[in-house]
Amino acid sequence: MTELAADGVPVAVTCRVLKLSRQPYYRWLADPIAPSEVVEAYRANALFNAHRDDPEFGHRLLADEARDEGEPMSDRTAWRIASSNGWFSAFGKPKRGKGRKPGPPVHDDLCAATDEHGGVRHVFAADAPNELWLVDITEHKTAEGKLYLCAIKDAFSGRIVGYSIDSRMKSRLAVQALENAVAMRGDVAGCIVHSDRGSQFRSRKFLRALSRHSMVGSMGRVGSSGDNAAMESFFALLQKNVLDRRSWTTRDQLRIAMVTWIERTYHRRRRQVRLGRLTPIEFETTMNTTVALAA
Repeated sequence: MTELAADGVPVAVTCRVLKLSRQPYYRWLADPIAPSEVVEAYRANALFNAHRDDPEFGHRLLADEARDEGEPMSDRTAWRIASSNGWFSAFGKPKRGKGRKPGPPVHDDLCAATDEHGGVRHVFAADAPNELWLVDITEHKTAEGKLYLCAIKDAFSGRIVGYSIDSRMKSRLAVQALENAVAMRGDVAGCIVHSDRGSQFRSRKFLRALSRHSMVGSMGRVGSSGDNAAMESFFALLQKNVLDRRSWTTRDQLRIAMVTWIERTYHRRRRQVRLGRLTPIEFETTMNTTVALAA
């Protein structure tokens, strides 16, 4: 309309031909971007960031993440924005083939080594504490719904140096486990943190946490127990000794049972052959005493 007006065509004529009113046109000309459109853009940006961090989330979880970032909206609004932009949960998409395609790795696999036959095997061993940590997530059902545990294991002693338990498998589940481990262990600069290619470990929040503590990421494949066998063995023990022992009515019951087993039984009572029949706590205490005497 502006171009036509510049060519001498009156705005009133153009509006009449297009069946538009002049007043709304002039209001739009004075303020082409409505406040509601600005709000919508900020909401869409928050939803996009949440979807990029956790592609498995549906619109309700995306709305939760956006609200946490200071962009309040209803679940219906989140669904409308996400649908119009094609941001769908990875679980909601039709599957192609037999399995879900792994996400791209964001780190090299620093635990992989080539054997004498040219095959690839993983070495999960360390000569000192805080050299190599292994991290993974497991889940279990209760009558209230699922409960997720993210645990971090020091390959040196087998000790669970940090863990986080939540009813949702968000990226902050992994971040909180890492922060708890750092708070317990102190100087962790240069420590390798090995995981699979789960979205929680590829998220920007987890990568920023690694960088903040000067740690080094290492990444295997999704759903491959051989790529993180040491963590799989711990979860197998947890499954046998806690999760499968009974039916769990509430998440709090299961949470208390997992924490009790880790801190009282696994750390202080379960002796390991590779540690010379010592528990993880005894092994670390013995090694620290030996190093102190040698110094």
